[in-house]
Amino acid sequence: MTDRTEKTEELAPSRRDVLAGSAGFLAAVAGLSLLAPGARAQSAVRPHILYILADDLGFADVGFHGSDIKTPNLDRLAAGGAKLSQFYTQPLCTPTRAALMTGRYPLRYGLQVGVVPSGGTYGLATDEFLLPQALKEVGYRTSLVGKWHLGHADRKYWPRQRGFDSFYGPLVGEIDHFKHEAHGVTDWYRDNTLVKEEGYDTELFGAEAARQLSAHDPKTPLFLYLAFTAPHTPFQAPQRYLDMYANIADPSRRAYAAMITAMDEQIGKVVAALDTRGMRDNTLIVFHSDNGGTRNKMFVGEGALAGDPPASNAPYRDGKGSLYEGGTRVVALANWPGRIKPGQADGVMHVVDMLPTLAKLAGADLKQSKPLDGMDAWAALAAGDPGRGEVVYNVEPTTGAVRDGKWKLVWHVLLPPKVELFDLDADPEEKTDLSAQNPAKVAELKDKVVALVRTMAPPLFFATALKATLSAPLATPDAALYELEMQDD
Repeated sequence: MTDRTEKTEELAPSRRDVLAGSAGFLAAVAGLSLLAPGARAQSAVRPHILYILADDLGFADVGFHGSDIKTPNLDRLAAGGAKLSQFYTQPLCTPTRAALMTGRYPLRYGLQVGVVPSGGTYGLATDEFLLPQALKEVGYRTSLVGKWHLGHADRKYWPRQRGFDSFYGPLVGEIDHFKHEAHGVTDWYRDNTLVKEEGYDTELFGAEAARQLSAHDPKTPLFLYLAFTAPHTPFQAPQRYLDMYANIADPSRRAYAAMITAMDEQIGKVVAALDTRGMRDNTLIVFHSDNGGTRNKMFVGEGALAGDPPASNAPYRDGKGSLYEGGTRVVALANWPGRIKPGQADGVMHVVDMLPTLAKLAGADLKQSKPLDGMDAWAALAAGDPGRGEVVYNVEPTTGAVRDGKWKLVWHVLLPPKVELFDLDADPEEKTDLSAQNPAKVAELKDKVVALVRTMAPPLFFATALKATLSAPLATPDAALYELEMQDD
């Protein structure tokens, strides 16, 4: 927690002071609330929290960042709230979701490499204290609608066993959006029960979230984690959304755009449900992508993709799976009427900051958490403060990246090794490597990476990948020729 936030709380007038004060005192308080809406939010009634996660959404692929993809509901939330220009995640899905749930970098518990694959038997360590557990302890109802991707092979990793009162959606990372299947196996649950339902998953998520809101007692604080599978591969959407983008020749880009608009429409319905229930004014809405949009086919997913990946992270370099800005600086916003200052918030934030920030707003106790990497980012979210000074993009045995103020080091250890240093204030697009001109800064940041490597947990993905490779069936010439023919097609 920051000293600045604690001092703000000490100075904020109590309800008793306001009620007992004179008209002049009340006017002064009103003036302060206009000047610094974020400063007073911590003393307000505990908010409902609607936390919306998109899946592989490109930084540039929303209307409020200038895209031709239609996102009117997100645009309205951005216009009435804070557009977060330096919000960071991990470069891949599972690590980001783990960081959100724990407030700790995934290198602490072995999820820093890859994602939990369909054949993976591991998950987010059960001795980690998660955000829904913390909120549940202080009276919140907790619900996950959408994708989990933090362990599926053992029930001990499932959402209902990790602090969520209810769960609706898939456990794994990539499903057919209409069939709700991964590799031909249904992956669709209500709580701990496998269910088979028809419908486009994005629309089902929106309908479920709206249904829960319509039945929720506003007197009970709510944490609704709405984790869409859009616009992750496979690129699929109902025809009416595809028809909106008939002018886009590339079928992948057309379907990708359609998926984003379908997600946006459902977000609009969920926000409308908050309004209808009388909850909107006391609901904090946070929206962001789990990582940058996919630019490298290596990170498309478990299915094939014809043509180039359609996402855009402009103006940033690269995308999903990369430690460059395009993989980790994501589209994000925060909206809470009267509490968050509208405009662009340029403070540096990381997804690990969300647990301590939300816990503070909710009055939750984090004594059961292991040492946090996250910090209270409320002042950066609500009032445009500078945010954190350091960011760990990721550190694992083959690569690492860290940021210290304006300086960012990207270190690829695999042969041939490569070290790059960027001045993000002057060069956020990472076009100019300044490592040769700044050897002392390079050495300093490399030392930070090495220190982190020495304390990190072994990556769980490597053990699973090795086991899968060693236990794979015998490769035969016939099978190899069949694969070649498929590639030629």
